[in-house]
Formats: sequence, structure tokens, C-alpha cells
Amino acid sequence: MNTVKPAFTPQQAASAAAATSQPAIGEEFNTFLRLLTAQMRNQDPLAPLDSTQFVEQLATFSALEQQVRSNSSLETIATMMNDMTGLLASQWLGQEVSIEAPKIPYLGSSVKFGVEAPEGTERSILTIKDANGTMVWSEELAPGSGVHSWNGQLASGITATPGQLYNFSITNYGANNALTGNVSPRLITTVTSISSEGGSLIANTAAQLSTELGKVKKIG
Repeated sequence: MNTVKPAFTPQQAASAAAATSQPAIGEEFNTFLRLLTAQMRNQDPLAPLDSTQFVEQLATFSALEQQVRSNSSLETIATMMNDMTGLLASQWLGQEVSIEAPKIPYLGSSVKFGVEAPEGTERSILTIKDANGTMVWSEELAPGSGVHSWNGQLASGITATPGQLYNFSITNYGANNALTGNVSPRLITTVTSISSEGGSLIANTAAQLSTELGKVKKIG
């Protein structure tokens, strides 16, 4: 009499696949296929195993392997992004830069900013408003696109409170006092760190303002 070899149950097959210690991606799937093949070869012909279980297990394991591959790819991309961020940080940290900033926090020290006046501008007027839209300071800037500063002085004679946010606007005039346009100042500050948000690299600055790295200009 021929002796029928004992068949693996689906549960035994799954346990055997899980027992493999830290195999490379794809090896678990190949092991699982070999176990299924062994099950089919050694099943009792008078009580065959349900092939539907094989298909379900195969599909489940295939989906799991794809997820593992996906996670591995994401980890690789994240590592590359971290490396790139670190490289860029080393090139930008401590650098003096300018960023367009219509709203600037007063931190207790002079605010330095540049003006990119339109061609034909003969004079520029700086207007500063508080969070309520009330004008608190106004002055005419020296001609040209040089560096200017505001020491926190208000029209009322007092000094701005540190931590307050102010709206800066520069109105430019040409010949015969003709308006040539309104622009925002370019705040001059230093980069303190580089981060990544939503796939974009962000420059964080000592002025407590952050912006996309592509909008930052190095000075000098």
C-alpha cells in the first residue's frame, strides 16, 4: 500500500514562511510559493485541499510584499531627502540673505531691509502699519535701492513692542511725482536652519520668518 505523505495545512505554510529570519525582500514570496507547491504535490487525493485558499493566500502575500517594497522605496527617498537637506543646510546656515517680507516682526533691534525700486524711481516713501491697519510710522527713504533700517520708532514717540507684527509698504515716485509702483521690502536677516515641508525646502531665519528656499537671495 502506498503511504500518502502528510500535507501542509495553509496555517502551517504561513507559520513556516514567518519563521524565516529577516530574509531579503522577495525571498518570503518565493518560500511561500515552494510551500504551496509542496502542499499540492503531497495532498491526499481523496481529500484535496481547497484551491481557493491557495489563491487567497497567494494574493494576500503578494500584496504584503508590494507594501514592503513600497515602504522600502519610501525610506530610501526619505534618506536621500534628508541627505540633500543636510547638504543645503551646510551651504546656507549663517548666511546673510534677503527675503521679500511685507509683514515683519519687530524683535527689539533695528530692522534692516532693501528696496528694489522700479526703474525711473526718484523717491520712495516707507509706510508702516500695525496689525489693526493703523499707520504708525512713515518716512522718505534715501534714493536708490540700497539698505535701509527701522529702529522701532513710532510716530507717537514711543518704541514698538517686541514681538509685534508690522506691515511694511514702500511707495515709489518718479519724475513730476508720478507713481511708479508699490513694493514690499526685502528683509535682511540670516538663515538659522533648513527644513522640508510638503516637498519644498524652507529657509528659517533669525527674523522668525520662513520662506521657500527658492525665494531667498544671498547677500554678497
